[in-house]
Amino acid sequence: MLPATGEPFANRQNQLKSRKSQKTYERRIITRSQCRASQSFFEGLPSEVFDLILDYLTVVDISIFSMASKAISNCIVSHVSTLSWKNKVVLWKFHLCSSAKDELSAFSHYRSLGLLFKRCTLLLPTKDRLKFMSSRLSQVTCFTLDQCTSTSGCLGFACYGTLLQTLIAGWDELECHRVFNFLCEITNLTRKIETAVTSKPGSSPHLEQQIRCFCRSVLLDPWQSRQDSLFWLTCILKPWPMVSQARLLFILYGPLQSDGKVGWQEVCGGAVAQCRLWDLAKAITLLYGKADAKEWTTDTVLGIVDEMAVLPAPWYLENMARLLILCGNNICYSVLASRAINGRLFDISQLFVFIILVIAMKTRRHSKTSAASLMPVPTSTQRSSTCSSSRAEMQSHTLCYTSNT
Repeated sequence: MLPATGEPFANRQNQLKSRKSQKTYERRIITRSQCRASQSFFEGLPSEVFDLILDYLTVVDISIFSMASKAISNCIVSHVSTLSWKNKVVLWKFHLCSSAKDELSAFSHYRSLGLLFKRCTLLLPTKDRLKFMSSRLSQVTCFTLDQCTSTSGCLGFACYGTLLQTLIAGWDELECHRVFNFLCEITNLTRKIETAVTSKPGSSPHLEQQIRCFCRSVLLDPWQSRQDSLFWLTCILKPWPMVSQARLLFILYGPLQSDGKVGWQEVCGGAVAQCRLWDLAKAITLLYGKADAKEWTTDTVLGIVDEMAVLPAPWYLENMARLLILCGNNICYSVLASRAINGRLFDISQLFVFIILVIAMKTRRHSKTSAASLMPVPTSTQRSSTCSSSRAEMQSHTLCYTSNT
């Protein structure tokens, strides 16, 4: 039999090669699909059994388990989205945390919850991660500006800040700007700040309280780094003009009254204790420490201080002297030099006298404290009479000095 030659034989060989390659290709497709169809032990479990297993784990254990695979992470995301899990884990009795142990327990719990949300959403974009967090926390009334009934004695904002800090730790500035914009959007913070800084100081005390508690507890106080605190303070202050920045800074860090309201009139009507001005001095120092940056120049910070010194009326000079002493030598010298350049010599003379007398009173108080161990403890009436006499003496010295000048 003659060998097959010519065009029919070549076509047959090509058909055999195409069939072999097609079989090989089909075999590879089946192999890959089989690999994708293979499930682990936990993925093959019914959802009810998987939820029972997760109920026996702590929040930290669940966060670690979520990093095992993408499929397990998706199962955990479905689990933490259930209403029963939210009621069990997310909701907390913030108004009943009376002891320090209860507060530490609440902070630790929400720090673990922030870690869980961080690990569950590793593969999602920033906006989706924030939406995930917001949807899981939407039922917590103490995390909302308008719904908490006890703003002053509630740990809700502080726990929210702990969770948020854990979630966004390590994010760059662009992502943190998105976080701030997202928070402003869901809380309507921008409109509330606008209402507070454009109205008469003290006319909306509850709104000022809410803004102070939310911004301090959620955005400013949880961060230990000065650079992080400055970033969030810049985000809050920068969109507003200088007068509004001064008002907002006083709302956030100014002294409080006994009922928790911002003490607008206290700094104008009489002397305020030095410790109550410490937070405001730290905020000014934080801004002045980065005066070489493009966000905050020296003139801008000094302008804010000058605007704040006349809100809602000119401050009692002893309070202004105490504030400048707490801010440090650089800021104190810069304020005095700025007023000298602008020709405000009489203001400088008054302020300079009060600075000297406040330092003298502080030195006298320290000397009396060191000698108190050798003397009997004075009564409250004696202490009040001593303070009033020293303050009257300081005022008389000031009047004599200003009349001579």
